Amino acid sequence: MLLTVYEYPKCSTCQKAKKWLKENEVAFQPVHIVDNPPSKEELKDLVQKSGLEIKKFFNTSGMKYRELGMKEKMKTASEDELLELLASDGMLIKRPIATDGKNVTVGFKEEQYENTWKK
Repeated sequence: MLLTVYEYPKCSTCQKAKKWLKENEVAFQPVHIVDNPPSKEELKDLVQKSGLEIKKFFNTSGMKYRELGMKEKMKTASEDELLELLASDGMLIKRPIATDGKNVTVGFKEEQYENTWKK
């Protein structure tokens, strides 16, 4: 199964992740997260398969996160509202998100990639 990697080309973390995947000969399809953000339904599926809380999918260090006052919104918004927000702007999403349809990783930690994507 080909890996789908939602990424932003200028993001240094995404570049590290792609470099790791290439070095470890893991085939992947990059998807520009700003031009083609995952839909609300896709995000819901990714959150469920990842086993992570939805807040882990937010790019908390991004300008958009601060501009929208997300720190406060996170406390009161429903999961549905948070998914709606994520789907509305790729810059709000923590990246890269890698998935093979079964497994999902968010961000890039070499050890996590070793355990999840190395065949």
